[in-house]
Amino acid sequence: MAPDLSTTNVLLGIMAAVSLLEAIAVVGLLLGAFLIHRRVMQVLGSIEERQVAPALARLNAILDDVKSVTATVRQETGRIDRLVDWILDALGRRRRRPDEERSSNVM
Repeated sequence: MAPDLSTTNVLLGIMAAVSLLEAIAVVGLLLGAFLIHRRVMQVLGSIEERQVAPALARLNAILDDVKSVTATVRQETGRIDRLVDWILDALGRRRRRPDEERSSNVM
C-alpha cells in the first residue's frame, strides 16, 4: 500500500502560504516604520526650525552680552586693583616716615 501524502502536502502548502503572509507583514511593518520615521524627522525639523533656532539665536545674543560685561568688569577690576595698590603703597610710605623719625631720635 502506497503512503498517502495528500494530507502532508496540504499542511506544507498551508505553512508556505502562512510564511508568505508573514513575509508580506514584515515588509509592510518595515515600510510603515520607515514612513513613521520620515514623518517624525520632518516634524522634528520643523520644530527645530520654528522654536530651537530662534531660542538659540537669543541665547547667543545673551552670551555675547555676558562676554561684553565680563570684559568690562575684568578691565574695571584691574583699575581698582591698581588704585588699591597705589593707596596701600602711599599709606605704607606714610607709616614708614614716622617710624624712621623715631628710630633717628633714639640714636
